[in-house]
This record gives sequence, structure tokens and C-alpha cells, in this order.
Amino acid sequence: PVLLGCGSAQPGGCPALCECSEPAKTVKCVNRNLTAVPPDLPPYVRSLFITGNPLTRLPAGAFPAQRLPDLASLNLSGNHLRTVEAGALALPALRQLDLSGNALASFSPQAFGEGGSPLEELALRGALRDHGVLLSLATLLQSGTLRNLSRLELADNGLLLLPAGMFTALPALRQLDLSNNSLVGLRNVSFQGLGQLQSLNLSDNSLGVLWNSTLAQFRSLPALRHIILGHNTWVCDCAIEDLVAWLKESDQVEGKEALTCASPEKMLGKALLKINSSDLNCSVPIDLPSQLQTSYVFLGIVLALIGAIFLLVLYLNRKGIKKWMHNIRDACRDHMEGYHYRYEINADPRLTNLSSNSDV
Repeated sequence: PVLLGCGSAQPGGCPALCECSEPAKTVKCVNRNLTAVPPDLPPYVRSLFITGNPLTRLPAGAFPAQRLPDLASLNLSGNHLRTVEAGALALPALRQLDLSGNALASFSPQAFGEGGSPLEELALRGALRDHGVLLSLATLLQSGTLRNLSRLELADNGLLLLPAGMFTALPALRQLDLSNNSLVGLRNVSFQGLGQLQSLNLSDNSLGVLWNSTLAQFRSLPALRHIILGHNTWVCDCAIEDLVAWLKESDQVEGKEALTCASPEKMLGKALLKINSSDLNCSVPIDLPSQLQTSYVFLGIVLALIGAIFLLVLYLNRKGIKKWMHNIRDACRDHMEGYHYRYEINADPRLTNLSSNSDV
């Protein structure tokens, strides 16, 4: 279809600085120095591109639902968006949204309105550099507003850790892209409830190991057949044994033959699939908390045994101890009587003079 640029908007026409194609139901406002969403978008639009503009804010009602009832695909990538307010994306037919390449600083958990949204694909590549925005997104996802979401792209955001339970309310999710971040672990991430998940991209992160709890979740997802783990910093010590065993038996990991150790130096470059137990130095237990817990239990048992022996000794020598206590009591009583006698003499002058003048 031919894209026609129009100088002014007519009813059902094209906004200034935009290119429109009514047969294709498409409007493009690309690199037009727009600072706000054009208010006169044609109601026929289904695919809208507003990219490469100095657009910084999406206020409530930026895309009027009554005027744009058929808008299904919205691309807002590569702008300068900082703020997405509540109700800014409350569109009844919205299926695809791309906010990639924006430096978001504020993203309202009510951006899609109070009710549910039909959104199926959400791209946020390079848009979540602010930790507060990540928490707002987690709140939005956990609220159940995007229960129809099937594809979520969170790549290129420098993420270190993900909020706990972030994906628990996305039962329709099929593709999850977490590539090119700085993820160091997944122990607080739950994939439970993602029964439809088919593809999980964890490549180009800083993962050193995947623990048994995470591997068990992967095994429990029946549709998950494409896990990408390339270009991570795998630490090949005793902690990686479970991961190696899982890789050898699983058919879920793409390109697992290319996964190699990043440390320690003696294991650098060695393929994970070729690691044997003899290659790892497992003489020292690595689970220090469990080791300390065992030590505390043993110490408690020893102290209890010592206490029991002490009580037994007291019981067996109870008669001697009783006699010893009586002797101490008598000695203390005699001593106190001596003090009492001296006190009486000192308190009576007659006895004092008698004591000093007599030979008794």
C-alpha cells in the first residue's frame, strides 16, 4: 500500500507529520520531532508507529479508547519516554505493544486501566534501567491485568535480580526473553504456573550455576522445550554437579554442547557436558549453612550428655553431699554464734570491762 503524507487532518484523514494508509489500517509518525501523541489519529488505524520522537510522557487518555476502538498494534520504541501514567494504554483491542529503547522512569501499574487488558505481546528491551520501574512492572504483572500475555521481552536491561513472584500471574505466557542482562541467579524466581511456557532465553547473563530448585521447575513445565543458556559465566566447582547432570539428561536446552566453564582457571573453556565428578574438587563441603547446623546439633547433644552425667553423679553421691551440706551449715552456725557473742560483749560496757580485766 502507498503511504500518503497529509498536511492537515480531515475526518478519517491523516494527522500532520504522519503517513497513513487506510487500506492497510496503518499510521506511521516516525522521526517527526513529535512531543505529544497526535490527537487526531484516524479511527480506522490498527497498526500505529510513533518512533524516534522526543516524546517524554504518555498521559491518561493519550490514546482515546472510543476514538481508536480497533488499535491492535502500538509501537512506541526509540522515543524519550520517561512517564507512562495510569490509563494511558487502556485500549480495548490492543494486542501488541513495543516500548523498547525508552528510558522509563515511571510506569503506572494501572497504565492499562482498572480492568483486564487483551495485550498478548509486550516488548521492553532496554526500557527498564530504573529499578523502580522494574518493581512497578512486577506489580502490574502480578495484578493479573495482563493474564492474556503470551510474549514478554525484557532483554538488554542490565537486570541483576528479578522480583520474587514476578511471573506467577501469567498463565498464557509462551515466550520469555531475559537475554543480555546481568542476572546472577534465579533462586528467587518462580516459574510455577507457566504451564504454556515454550521458550526461555537466558543467554548473555552472569549465571554461575542453576540450583536444583530451579532445575526442578524446568522439569515440571510440560511445554518448555527451548531453553537458551549460552554466554553465561558458569563456575565449574562442586555446585555445578546438578546442572551438569540435568544437561546430560535433558532435551530442553538448545546448543548445550557449546556451554563452557568460565572459572576456575583450570576448568576454563571446558565443555559442561564433558565434566565428570573427578574433575571437581569436592573434598570440602560447599553447603556451609547445613554444615554449621549439623555442628550446632552435635554440640547440643554433647552438652546434654555432660549435663546428664553431672546429674547422675549428684544422684549417686546424694548422701555424701547431704552430709557435706550439714557440715557446712554447722560450721556457719558456729561461726555466726561467735560473731553474736562478740557483739554482745562490745554492746555491754560491764562485760567489756570484765573481759579486759579478767584472765578468762
